[in-house]
Amino acid sequence: MSARPRSRRPARLAGDDAEAGSAVVEFIAVTVLLLVPIVYLVLVLGRVQAASFAVEAAAREAGRAYTTAATPADGARGAVAAVDLALADQGFSAADGADALTLTCSSTPCLAPGSSVRVEVAVEVALPFVPSFVHSAVPLVIAVDAVQVAPVDAYRGAG
Repeated sequence: MSARPRSRRPARLAGDDAEAGSAVVEFIAVTVLLLVPIVYLVLVLGRVQAASFAVEAAAREAGRAYTTAATPADGARGAVAAVDLALADQGFSAADGADALTLTCSSTPCLAPGSSVRVEVAVEVALPFVPSFVHSAVPLVIAVDAVQVAPVDAYRGAG
């Protein structure tokens, strides 16, 4: 058996020293350029989804609270409390409850048997990390609202 000499490849070719580590730098640059916008998008979409959950629950519960109350004044207080609770549950300011709520009755008096109450809850979601000087080019808030029509029990006065 004759031993054939193995061809040895040089460990490094000439000119490789100038580009050593450039793949790592390129990987980090591309990762940052792609990862930062994706993380920001996830943050914004998560906040908008939380607002959507909050206003839907707030409108539903405010309608229930209003239509089951003894008087319109009690109903209004209960509706505001329901909106405050639903907004606070998703991390929004509970102080916005009265401002976020709009009640519209389909008849007079408002809680007449067989009538309905239209409940609208609106919240503005602020975009995170957007400086105020960008306001002219980019809106700084996203409006999220929900509408619920709650029926008043037809047998409310009976009993």
